[in-house]
Amino acid sequence: MPPLHLTFACGDYDRTRALAEGAVRADGIDLTYLRLPVEETFFRMMRHQEFEVAELSLSSYVLSLRADPAPFVALPVFTSRMFRHGALYCHADSGICRPEDLRGKRVGTPEYQLTACVWMRGILADRHGVPVDSVSYLTGGQETPGRIEKAGVDLPDSLSISRIPEDRTLAAMLAEGEIDALCTPRVPSPFAAGDPRVRRVFPDVIAAEKEYYAATGIFPVMHVVVIRRDVYDRHRWVAQSLYKALLAARDAAYENLYDTSALRFMLPWLTPQLEEARALLGRDYWSYGVEGNREALETFLRYHHEQGLSSRRWRPEEIFAPESLESAVI
Repeated sequence: MPPLHLTFACGDYDRTRALAEGAVRADGIDLTYLRLPVEETFFRMMRHQEFEVAELSLSSYVLSLRADPAPFVALPVFTSRMFRHGALYCHADSGICRPEDLRGKRVGTPEYQLTACVWMRGILADRHGVPVDSVSYLTGGQETPGRIEKAGVDLPDSLSISRIPEDRTLAAMLAEGEIDALCTPRVPSPFAAGDPRVRRVFPDVIAAEKEYYAATGIFPVMHVVVIRRDVYDRHRWVAQSLYKALLAARDAAYENLYDTSALRFMLPWLTPQLEEARALLGRDYWSYGVEGNREALETFLRYHHEQGLSSRRWRPEEIFAPESLESAVI
């Protein structure tokens, strides 16, 4: 039989590059890898289900589970993980000198349901005394007007959420002081340009994130890989085949990253930084699967529920393809 042809939309990552270039192949699958920006992949998958396999925001995926049947089945493959204390910015004259000062402020967010923002709202509530309902949220395009929630949300009345004017952007509103702060996974253009009116809420991001990890043991999960439901229902074996291949591609990236003969990326102290990350987070710091990530997944699913995005609190085992949760041993 010919291999099953599938299209996989995903970012351009070291941990998936061996799969994109064909150095690693998924058993029984002829994979077309589309390197796309994450916002485009997420929008096209959530709105139109264009790809058989795709990288997807963890929050958007959990939102999709409310449908019956759910349109996607996820693998515990985390194409993006990132500490997000650096995702909080504020206007210099907002009166925000520490995270606790966000209470009562106007905080922009491109979409309320963004995974990075779910994490930071939860962390602010858990660790900095900023309850989710103590902030007024404004949503809209960060750099281009007109962005909408890619996944419809039905939020409790206790939350104050409004859209910014259709001709405005969150980046401009932050620079001009029309909002006090901005929570976003992408660096806002005024900050990138060195505008003194915009600064980070956590001035020493690395120190804050190391302290957070030391206290919690959590390296936040941002994205998962999903299979479209119709493909999964017809070919259940695809889940295990893709999971094995994605593990192999990640392992190849681990090995290549520690090649000291020449720098693979344009970071002068890449090797010492890798060694520091391993010392702090463990050698398998970018782990896949549920067991090594249970605390992170349970925490995120709690945040998602507490913030009004899911009607019940999911358990990690419920949200992934069962074929990806176990494997044969000899």
